[in-house]
Amino acid sequence: MATERDYQSLHDRIAALRQTVATRLGADLLQNPQLADALNKQMDELLAAVVTEDINAKPPKDKGLSELIGLGPDAATELGTTRIPQGVEVYDETVTSERIIAVGDLYYIYQHEKIGVFRVIRKLQELFRGGAVRLSAGPGAFALYQFDRREVLRYTTRDRLSAYRRVFGYGSAPVPAGSRANTDFHRLFTHLINQIALFWRDKRISDVIRERANDPSFGSIAIVRRAGLDLRNNLKFTSYGHLNVLRVEVMQLLDEAFRILNSDDVKRLFGADNAWDVIEEVLTRHFNERLVTSPRQRMGVTGREICRWLAQPHILQTQRSQFEALLLEIAEDAEEWLTSAQAMGLAQRRTTGRVMPWDRTAPDRARRNGKVPAATAAREFELEEEFEV
Repeated sequence: MATERDYQSLHDRIAALRQTVATRLGADLLQNPQLADALNKQMDELLAAVVTEDINAKPPKDKGLSELIGLGPDAATELGTTRIPQGVEVYDETVTSERIIAVGDLYYIYQHEKIGVFRVIRKLQELFRGGAVRLSAGPGAFALYQFDRREVLRYTTRDRLSAYRRVFGYGSAPVPAGSRANTDFHRLFTHLINQIALFWRDKRISDVIRERANDPSFGSIAIVRRAGLDLRNNLKFTSYGHLNVLRVEVMQLLDEAFRILNSDDVKRLFGADNAWDVIEEVLTRHFNERLVTSPRQRMGVTGREICRWLAQPHILQTQRSQFEALLLEIAEDAEEWLTSAQAMGLAQRRTTGRVMPWDRTAPDRARRNGKVPAATAAREFELEEEFEV
């Protein structure tokens, strides 16, 4: 149980230790920045051990109040002998990885929904039931029949659209009673990906000679960590409920749909080589749509990988070398997602404005003033009138 004098002395001694080490090893620290990280880590661990021991110590019955105000036999004669707590328990940054991984799978499903996989299956069912296509008793025809018969046992299209709105804020479907649309997801997700991509661009030698090389936020892991923690905390409260079960069922549904589209009789019907060719042929022939298959599919794959990375405790790493090694896993995924989204007008590549405004109305005001293109808003992801609800 630390007194005010001990508390002050501890922090003064730690600061003096840091200054002494920096003075004596100044030249070595310049040549080997990793040495500074290692030394800082050791001193942080020493301080954390003392703080943890003091927090776990049992306080007096009156919590030190009588000593402070001068009552009783233990009354303090000076402020330095009174008890001072080290602080309260830190905010819990941990999130159950299963829920964040489930969010990644749902994002993957959403992008395939936007491509139109399930609409293509419904169109094939419609043509099959009406006898408008040359399908009869092949593997694809039989699978279409089974797909139709099991539909009553699955989550409906309305359930899927509602889940997208609740977890991502995408679309305009009503959310279940007692919940609300997660309108912050797209901003936070895009912000994190922008910071990951910008961090690795800052690491490249070609960026060092730019005028921003003296920016204090240049190559900062703290900015990336903060963006990742903001997104994790956002998903922490939207990933409860039936999301886990729903994504398992819809992943099975998606797999079944692709097995139908990849069957020989269905591919032969459209002169296609694979399931994706069937999807694109149906979308252009029966829906007259501009195809966005490739960028959407890559956004689904890379977005899911980023969510899977975020589900692990990597974002909590504070040491630069370890953090960079872990972040490298999704560096290319972030660049690919951002490039695909930017090509479709769904995100912007930013080199400035690294702080996400806490006032969520600020981007809306800027957009009304013509400073931010409307295409950067999350509402561009809306599931328009293409689904039957």
